[in-house]
Amino acid sequence: MHIKTMAEFLAEGREPEVLFWVGCSGSFDQRAQRITKAFALILSKMEIDFAILGNEEMCTGDPARRSGNEFLFQMMAYQNIQTLNNYGIKKIVTACPHCFNILKNEYPELGGTYEVIHHSTFLQTLINEGRLKLSDADTFKGKRITYHDSCYLGRANGIYEAPRKVLEALDIELVEMKRCGKNGFCCGAGGAQMFKEEERGNTRVNWDRANEAISTGSQVIAAACPFCNTMLTDGVKAAEKESDVQVLDIAELVAASLK
Repeated sequence: MHIKTMAEFLAEGREPEVLFWVGCSGSFDQRAQRITKAFALILSKMEIDFAILGNEEMCTGDPARRSGNEFLFQMMAYQNIQTLNNYGIKKIVTACPHCFNILKNEYPELGGTYEVIHHSTFLQTLINEGRLKLSDADTFKGKRITYHDSCYLGRANGIYEAPRKVLEALDIELVEMKRCGKNGFCCGAGGAQMFKEEERGNTRVNWDRANEAISTGSQVIAAACPFCNTMLTDGVKAAEKESDVQVLDIAELVAASLK
């Protein structure tokens, strides 16, 4: 796949419909790269004019701010804002709730105001408009799937319906965990916990959450966050259920079901 950068669009004197903010996980983590490719495939098949920043994209600074390094966060944020503003970016879509939250809610106070959309909402809109058509193939039809609410997507931004509507469009059997929606339970990676050692305790948060998902009898645990995907995958491995349960992003589920 050749995905055009903003620099290439500028050289052609054109503007993309949307900027795809890939994020650190989607760029560098091998597992999350598959989510990036799946979403890029969907955008390409829908013939949506989109661009990425490529090497000009820096970390949003979310982990730095969450872990208390405000100075580093502002350095990163100001550089990103300068890049985005120089290109005249108005609309951003991202598959990472952490990037989504900080770009949408925390960049404006530093001079970066954009329309920021999470990929679950973007996919739901495409389905509702009839632009995104899913195949009649039984890829996931009737499969028992549970959805894990990302903290930064759900409780922080109130997005609960969009990812579920996308899953329902796949004609699956959606099974909710006991702790879901507003009462959802963290995967264990939020607030920069992804990058530090755990405190002493009897178990790990991601093991607890993965076991809760496994107990629903689902064949697939659907996520909408690369951090959640990593944590739940590790939890499924720890429970030795890899042969029975898959952890997939909603973009991967949709990409596998495209006409």
